[in-house]
Amino acid sequence: MRNKNKLCVAGNWKMNLNLPEAEDFSARFEQIYRAHPRVEVKIAPSFTNLYRLVQLFEDTDVDIIAQNMHWAEKGAYTGEVSAGMLRSIGVYGVILGHSERRAYFGETNETLRRKVQTGIENDMEMIYCVGETLAQREAGLHFETVARQITQVLFDLQPEDWRLVKIAYEPVWAIGTGKTASPEQADEMHGHIRELVAGKYGQALADALMILYGGSVKPANARDIFARPNVDGALVGGASLDADSFNQLVEIAKGFFE
Repeated sequence: MRNKNKLCVAGNWKMNLNLPEAEDFSARFEQIYRAHPRVEVKIAPSFTNLYRLVQLFEDTDVDIIAQNMHWAEKGAYTGEVSAGMLRSIGVYGVILGHSERRAYFGETNETLRRKVQTGIENDMEMIYCVGETLAQREAGLHFETVARQITQVLFDLQPEDWRLVKIAYEPVWAIGTGKTASPEQADEMHGHIRELVAGKYGQALADALMILYGGSVKPANARDIFARPNVDGALVGGASLDADSFNQLVEIAKGFFE
């Protein structure tokens, strides 16, 4: 069992908040947010808001990250954005493999493997998402499904590459539904992921790996989720769109170290 020494609270805005709304969020969040050395805070706005939020949070420790990127550096990929483009505006992190990208935009383990390799080559910090559908869980395939998403995408990495990787476990049946995996279910899957990584790369690397939980995380349930020994924070959807609720999540995380 690992010893928790840091928590991460990452907000995924998805396709929400236009520029004025994003600026309002930023102004409100800066007024109430107080940094803590053991709590990482990340916000992933839409592509259209990235550069402005980088500017607004320039003098803080809040990391502005992207929701997706392409595996190619440039080329005839209409509507896509490369790692180099993100880095050129001060964005050095990205969410990859969210279940909505898999379900609606045809992302596969193979395309995600290519994206992860591109992220490594460009020194991009990645939050790589895994998770099972309700049908897969009810069929008892949840461990197998998540293992496949990890081994087929991440197990080509060199040990030193893992410094750029966080994993977010997001059961598909709990995203945007109001349902949440129980703290026991979340910790069980996080432990499974950690054991899987340890079997390939060793226990020290697995213990250092940050594994976040995502799926209807909100202030009302965050404390119980964060308290689980294998849970290192949260990838937050709806609750990250309001500055006050997102800050409450950060404060809950800080409470574990104060």
